[in-house]
Formats: sequence, structure tokens, C-alpha cells
Amino acid sequence: MATGSNQPTVPQVTMTLSAIAATAATPRPSGETLAEQSTRIILGINQQLADTSLATQGTWVLSWLGVSPGNANMAYLARNTDSSNSFAVVIRGTVGSVTDLMEDLDVGTVVPFSLAGMPSPVSVSKGAMKAFTEVVTMNTAGVTLAQALTTALGRAQPNPTVYVTGHSLGGCIATMVAPYLQTLTWPGGKPNFELHTFAAPTAGGADFAAYVDSLVWQANERHYNIYDMVPQAWNNFEETKQWYPSPGPAQDDDVKAVMSTLAALPGPNVYAQPGKEDALNTDYDPFDPNVVKQSFQDFMGQVAFQHANSTYLSLLGAPDVPSGPVVTVVEPVGTVGAPVEVVGSGFGQGGMVDFGTMPASKQDIIRDDVMIAWAPDGVGVVDIRVTNNLGTSPAVPRGQFAYGGPASVVVTGISPDSGRAGDQVQVSGLYFGPDAQVYFGDHLAELVEYAPQQLLVKAPTVTIGVGKPATINVTVLSNGYSSPASPADEFTYTEWHQN
Repeated sequence: MATGSNQPTVPQVTMTLSAIAATAATPRPSGETLAEQSTRIILGINQQLADTSLATQGTWVLSWLGVSPGNANMAYLARNTDSSNSFAVVIRGTVGSVTDLMEDLDVGTVVPFSLAGMPSPVSVSKGAMKAFTEVVTMNTAGVTLAQALTTALGRAQPNPTVYVTGHSLGGCIATMVAPYLQTLTWPGGKPNFELHTFAAPTAGGADFAAYVDSLVWQANERHYNIYDMVPQAWNNFEETKQWYPSPGPAQDDDVKAVMSTLAALPGPNVYAQPGKEDALNTDYDPFDPNVVKQSFQDFMGQVAFQHANSTYLSLLGAPDVPSGPVVTVVEPVGTVGAPVEVVGSGFGQGGMVDFGTMPASKQDIIRDDVMIAWAPDGVGVVDIRVTNNLGTSPAVPRGQFAYGGPASVVVTGISPDSGRAGDQVQVSGLYFGPDAQVYFGDHLAELVEYAPQQLLVKAPTVTIGVGKPATINVTVLSNGYSSPASPADEFTYTEWHQN
């Protein structure tokens, strides 16, 4: 890989490849086979690898891709078509499935990890071992990752380089896959291996870390954001109890309780990180200014931001990969067969619309940010989501569609968003009916003025203590709905009764 002054660095390229691994990670809401999802993943990865604006510069091509049963794990092999004679084994990180979460958190039990030529087994978490086994045994048309790499290296020029990389859980698994690949016999001799992980929790104990570090590497680096919780697991989790510095969010009692529970998950097992440490920042920058209040919701929102692929690419000074589709607002009420305008971004030519778990009866892409979809058979309230080769849009409050109405209630803002009991507070939103009631936490507020998109209320007296933080969600109940919680509806009491 070229490394001239105008060329991207190896970490920029490998993190970009790792971010691309998240392409189309979740199945379409209306359902698709693993083969159909794999086809979408391949199309999406090829689309991004061809993008010359990314750090990968359009010079990488997909050689092999495998998805494990249940979509728990995915890996792909790419080849660089420039003169660098390099290949990349890329492993996908967490996609939020139950299986992935179990792999992330199943650290209370350790099992032996043994490879050919090792003097003795070393200890890794049971969850990491399960994920590793799935990655190295999954196959596409009977071809495993190792077999695909063998074929690719058999056609390579002498002295090739193989990068093994991944973000989050993908990085954790990479620290096991890379040593495994080193134990195999390769055509033309052993290639130069480089291990680059990003945001990776560690897979095993000190004996595992020492074994990984003892192998011959062209590079062996772990890159991390110092305010990302995930790479602190499971050897430095206590550090996270001090987060986040000003402007926050600082941990409240509820967050501290969750952090203590997570810190205790390894039990007596002691974990350690392999690789040369590369902290990508020295202070609390960047951060998401929309989630800085002292609440569980904001804390977990900041955790997600600090861990995101886009944050790591930004810290490395690399362009972000193209985002998948996003739905921002839909026509909220309609009947079966009615045309529904769907507004958002990134729909692309292959966008497919689902109403809950039912595909639209037909659809028409007007622009990249506007689609018309005809409502299929259905009842009740459903999320409208768009799927294309890059992924599926997340469910959002303003993306809900109600068959026959009324429309779902949504709070879009609170002003002011802090104060004392008795202060007047303006609650803005959509589809407030005349029966609207406003709650601060579980306390009913006095309604002063009503309008369909604006309610003026008096903040009620609340009690603050364990389990009852000073920052609470403001909820509107109307037309049989309660508004979903979001950072936009948080109110912080500056004075309160202590329980």
C-alpha cells in the first residue's frame, strides 16, 4: 500500500474497510433469506469499495464474503489492485442482535484457545471463542475464509501483505483470527501480517495478549478513542466510571449502577489487551452536543457516538463512508392502498419501503430524499423504514404510520429545558389532542394553554433521589398515545425535594 504524503495511512484504510463491513448488517424488516441479505451486502460493499472519495480510493475489490447462520457474524476478503500487493481480511463488528450482545458480554466464562504450534493453550472468553469459531468455519459455496485467502495469495506477487482488521467486536475477533492465519501454510511462503483493531474489547487474559504479541508482525496496533467505553472492556472498565467530563453527560445513580454491573461481569477472570496502543485523541473531542445531560438516556447516547465508525474515521482524519437510508418524516395517517410520502435521505435507486413487517404494495422513488409508497394491508401503528444495498433506516418517532388514525403523538422540544417546580414550560410537538396530559417523569403537570402543536404547562414538584434523577423525560398522553422518549423532551430540575 502506497504511503506517500498524499496517500492515506494504513489505519485510515483499514478503518474504512472496517466501517464498510457494517454495510446492510440487518435483514430487511419485511423479511429476506440469508442469501438475499448476502447479495445486498455484496452489492453495497462493492459500491463503497469503488468510491474514490474514501480512504480506500477505489482500488480495493471484494474477493470473498461470508455470513454466519443467523447473521451473527460476517467477514470479507478484499484485494488491493494498485501496486502494493496487499490483501485485507475484514471482520464485522456488533450489529445489535441478541447473539452479538451475548458474544460481547459472555466474559464470565473463559475457555482454552489453542492453535497449531502454540506451546500451551491460552484463555479467552467463551463469547469471543464462539464468534471466532463461526468466522473461521463459515463458508460461501463451500469456500472458507482461509481457503479464499489461499487462492488469492496463490495468484499474488512475492512478499504480499495481509491486513487483518475490524471495529468493535470485529476487532476483538480479529485478534484471534490473525494468529490463526499465521499458523497456516501459504503458497509462496508466509505473507507479511498486519493486525489493526479499532474500538476492540479484549478477547482474553494476559496469556492470550502475550501470545498475540509474541508473533512476528509487520504491525500489531490497537487504535482507540480514549472516551469510548468498549475498548476499555474488560481490562480497564473502572476508568469509565469517571465519564464524561464537562459538558457531560456525567453519570447519574442509574448509570453508575449499570456500570458497576457491567464491570462485575468478568468475575474472577482478568483480561488484557494485545497490540501496540494507539490512542487517537488526548481530550474529550469530538462529542455529541445533543446528549450531554445527566441522564441514562443521554449517557448511553454519548456512548454510542463515541464508539461509532464515523467518530473513528473522523479521529483518523479519513472521509466518512456513505450512510444508509434515513427516514425523517412520513404522512402519519392513511388507509390501505393510500399513497404515503416518505421524506428522508440516502434512498438511492434500490430503496425498498416496508410498513412494519409488510412490504409496500408499490413504490416510486421521486428523488434521493423523497419516495411515494402505497400502504399494504395492515392495522394499528407501524414504522415505515427504507432498505437498500447500504442498510435499513432506523425506526424514528416521525416515521410512524397509523392505519385510520389518529396520528402518533411526538414531542419535538422543551423550552426552557431546565428550571424549578412552578416554572412555566412550553412543550412543542405534533398531534396533541384536546385531551392532552403532560407528565414530568410520573408527575402530572398543570396545563395552562393548549394548542395542537404547543402546550404551556407548569412544572410539577418532583422528588429526586436514587432511581429518580434530576433530568427526566416529559411525556404527552393524548389520543391513546404516549410520546416516545428522546433527548428533545428532557427537562432538568435545578431545585428539588430530596428523598
